[in-house]
Amino acid sequence: MKKANIWSLKLNTAALVLIPAAVGINYIGKMFAQVLKLPLWLDAIGTVLAGLLAGPVVGAICGAINNIIYGLTMDPISFVYALSSIGIGVVVGVLARLDKAKGIKGILGMGVSVVLVSVIISTPINMIFWGGTTGNIWGDALFAWATANHVPGILASALDELVVDIPDKFATIFVSYAIFKCLPQKLVLMYDSQSEIEYLD
Repeated sequence: MKKANIWSLKLNTAALVLIPAAVGINYIGKMFAQVLKLPLWLDAIGTVLAGLLAGPVVGAICGAINNIIYGLTMDPISFVYALSSIGIGVVVGVLARLDKAKGIKGILGMGVSVVLVSVIISTPINMIFWGGTTGNIWGDALFAWATANHVPGILASALDELVVDIPDKFATIFVSYAIFKCLPQKLVLMYDSQSEIEYLD
């Protein structure tokens, strides 16, 4: 029986072009959200697209590079959130390689997975650097209400992160998937992992 190698990495021309393109999409998305003062981040569209196309390794690389560049040019705290971006790239890439990123059910499942990973990774970071807040008006309002009602800090922080991640990550997933579906099939096939297989007896 043959099985696609989930973690295969092909640093061919297609992948080398995809990485800076995905990072650029991430950067533009975050700048767009900040300029318009949206209660969203929109900084992982390129990471999700890279994961869908080229798998978890390239997705993680794109997420990490994006945060490093943003940390160097705009906001140094972005460095630590590279962990969240890496997690997003890995989750999307694994689901795509397992063929779980198709149809409405698959996309919704991917959205839930990305939200959970983001909350699990980002909440401890928020606690360490910001006392549990996210800097988002929606989330921080919920955090203030929760702490005022004696909700434990880590749970209040997780709720803060969750209320932002749900709309942000689902918007990111839907936009990324729409872009993915609009790409020419010949381009998509350049990232196909089926050419690298493992044979299991």
